[in-house]
Amino acid sequence: MSESDAFHHFSGTYLKVSAPAPYVALVELSRFWTELGQVFDRFSQEPTVRAVVLASALPKLFSAGIDFTALSLPQGDEPARSALRLRQHILGFQSCISAMERCPYPVIVATHGIAYGLSIDIISACDVRYAASNVVFAVKEVDVGLAADIGTLARLPKIAGNHSMIHELAYTGRNFSAAEAEKMGLVSRVVSGGRDEVVAAALDLAKLIAEKSPVAVAGTKHLLLHARDHSVRENLEYTATWNSAMLQTHDLTNAVKAAQKKQKPAFRPLGLKL
Repeated sequence: MSESDAFHHFSGTYLKVSAPAPYVALVELSRFWTELGQVFDRFSQEPTVRAVVLASALPKLFSAGIDFTALSLPQGDEPARSALRLRQHILGFQSCISAMERCPYPVIVATHGIAYGLSIDIISACDVRYAASNVVFAVKEVDVGLAADIGTLARLPKIAGNHSMIHELAYTGRNFSAAEAEKMGLVSRVVSGGRDEVVAAALDLAKLIAEKSPVAVAGTKHLLLHARDHSVRENLEYTATWNSAMLQTHDLTNAVKAAQKKQKPAFRPLGLKL
């Protein structure tokens, strides 16, 4: 099996998974469906992964949003039962999108072209967000008569520093550019070009991350997410408890020895597979 085929068995009907570099997985979407969450939950138990890049397989768009014609919303015989069924339906989609956040490895998303509605839900759940210069974003849900309910409104205020802009975009559904997304903090880098260029940049970052201690990287993601949802004092206390165990890793001594010899350190896989 070639390196690029290492994760082929993770592929599904609407997504392709490959291994373009050691310890790096590339997930390419052709259409959103719940198998996206299933794949990332499987990655969570894959010991040979250290970083994941999420991109679209389509040349001109990342995602135009949920295909409402493909959705079969649950119906009931009266409002209370209908609401309970619909709530479970929404929670299922939320869980699918949150799989990128649950994944212990850093997830880098590369966006290009059209990135509407569901696109914002998806990228907001990723750790690092790159955008091609040709991308056009929109929090589009208001234009189809609903408030975004799969993650955008929960995560954007914790990601982007410009809360006035977040409100404006969510209320109006207007398009906004890669430059605006970078200015408000939604993306950390704008890459000149389109899909190929932004995916290449994201893969370069993933390769760099994959060279680091997997214990240190996984712990860093875990602690950053904890810090987002807790006070400074709570996070400091939690970090002390976390690192009282994680500092006992052999990765620490390996990194120090390699630095002394001016060599790149070699680290064992995390071995998270259950």
